Amino acid sequence: MSEITANLEMPYILPSQAQKHVTHNEALQRLDAVTQLTIKATLTAPPITPQEGECYLVAAGAAGLFAGKGGKLAFRQDGSWIFITPREGWRAWFVEDGRLKVHDGSEFADDAFGTPASLGINTSADTTNRLAVCADASLLTHDGNGHQLKINKAATTDTASLLFQTGWSGRAEMGLAGNDDFSIKVSGDGSTWNDALKIAAAGQVLMPNRPLARATRGGGVITPSSGSQTGFSAFSINQGGFSLGASVAGGGNRLVVPVTAAYLVCLAVDANPAGAFSVSVKAGGTTIISAVKDNDPATASYNGTAVGLALLSAGDWLTLEHSGSTPIDFGAGKTELTVIML
Repeated sequence: MSEITANLEMPYILPSQAQKHVTHNEALQRLDAVTQLTIKATLTAPPITPQEGECYLVAAGAAGLFAGKGGKLAFRQDGSWIFITPREGWRAWFVEDGRLKVHDGSEFADDAFGTPASLGINTSADTTNRLAVCADASLLTHDGNGHQLKINKAATTDTASLLFQTGWSGRAEMGLAGNDDFSIKVSGDGSTWNDALKIAAAGQVLMPNRPLARATRGGGVITPSSGSQTGFSAFSINQGGFSLGASVAGGGNRLVVPVTAAYLVCLAVDANPAGAFSVSVKAGGTTIISAVKDNDPATASYNGTAVGLALLSAGDWLTLEHSGSTPIDFGAGKTELTVIML
C-alpha cells in the first residue's frame, strides 16, 4: 500500500505510527494549499519576503531553493516551502494575469470558461462561428446609460455585417461589405445579391435597384396620327427591372412596370405644332396618368411637361396616346417619359 494519496500526495497515518499528529497536520497543509488554489506569481527564484500561505508557480530554469522544481507549485507553510506537482484539470486563479487557468497536463493554460476559443450556448460552436447561441431571443442591454454592439473588420476590402438567413441560406445583409459604404442587400436564393440601399461615407444615399426609367421612342421627328398610340424603343436610364414589352401599332413597345408601387410619372414633349394637340401617358392603354395639351394655333416650337402620380402593379404597361396631327421630336432630352417608384 502506498504511503501517500494518489492525487494530492497527502501522507497516510500508518498503523502503530508515533507522532500521528505530524502526519495529519502535513496532510492538512497540502489540502489547505491546493483548495481554492490561488497563484500569486510565476517565479524563477523564491521571493525575498514570502508571506505565510502564499503560492507560486515555479518557472523552468529556476534557481536557489526553487532549483529543479520547474512546473511545481511552491507553498509557503510554517516558514518553509512545500512543493506539489499540479495535475491535469487543476484550476488556479493567477493574480498577476487576473484570470483563471487550467492545467492541461504539462502547463497552466487559459481556462475555457475564462477566455474560451469557442462558446456554444444550447448549440455547438465551430471554428468559424466561435460564439453560437440557440434561443428564442438574445438580449444585450445597458450597464449604465447605453449599450453599443461593435462589429470590426481589419481592412476596407473586408466585411463587417449582419447576415439574415432562411434555412441557413442568406436572404438579407447589412453593413460594410467589401468597402466602407454602408449597404443593405437582399437575395432570393443566397447566391445572387441585389443592393437595395447604399450610404456613402459622405452621407449620400443611393438606391441602385429602385425602379427608375427614362425612355423614348427615338427616330427623331415623327408625326403620329390622331388617336394613335406609340411606345418606346430606347432607355437613357433603366434600373430596377423596367422592360420593353409587346409592340405598339403606332411604333415602339410598351413600357412594362416591374414592381407594384406608387410611381411618379413625368412626360416631356418637344413638338412643332401644326395646331392643337395633346400627348397622354396611359396605363394599360386606357387610364390617363398625365397629359400635355396645347390648344394654341400653330407655332414654330413647343416644349411642355406633365407630371402624374399612379399606383401601378407589376406587369402594367405604359404607352403614349396622341390627339391632333403634330410633328413630335422623339429622343433623350426631347420627347421622353420618366417613371420612378416612390
